[in-house]
Amino acid sequence: MVVVLGIDPGSAHTGYGVVLSRGRTLAALDGGVIETRSGTPLERRLAEIHARVCELISEHRPQALAVEELYFGKNVRTAFAVGQARGVVLLSAGMAGVPCFSYTPQAVKQAVCGSGAAEKGQVQRMVGSLLSLPDPPEPDHAADALAVAICHANGAPLAEALA
Repeated sequence: MVVVLGIDPGSAHTGYGVVLSRGRTLAALDGGVIETRSGTPLERRLAEIHARVCELISEHRPQALAVEELYFGKNVRTAFAVGQARGVVLLSAGMAGVPCFSYTPQAVKQAVCGSGAAEKGQVQRMVGSLLSLPDPPEPDHAADALAVAICHANGAPLAEALA
């Protein structure tokens, strides 16, 4: 039995998803979005993300934290803010002694949908199906975080066997 906390980092919206893996069976334990207000100074937003991730770690006691790697698009400012949020998430896990694992967006899509080029809607539907949810998870940040957790949960037994 493995509990994985998946994170889709962002300074305004940080998605989180907690997945329980028992052999080949997956179940969602929690999921949602940590939202920060746009007018709030970045240092306060990062503090809010840190506090909430620490709460999630304390509540769910994950064996691993899986986080999506930074995707550098055209907006460098946004990429830096996302990188700072990602750093706060890693700090939260490090302070709690939770091992961290990073996955590219393409690797997550490949693990969940079978294609690294899958669209957001397809990821949401597959996450819902893999976790036997009645509906695809909303919003997409939460679905992405659950997908990151699934990616790690499905690959963790292989990684342990190869270690």
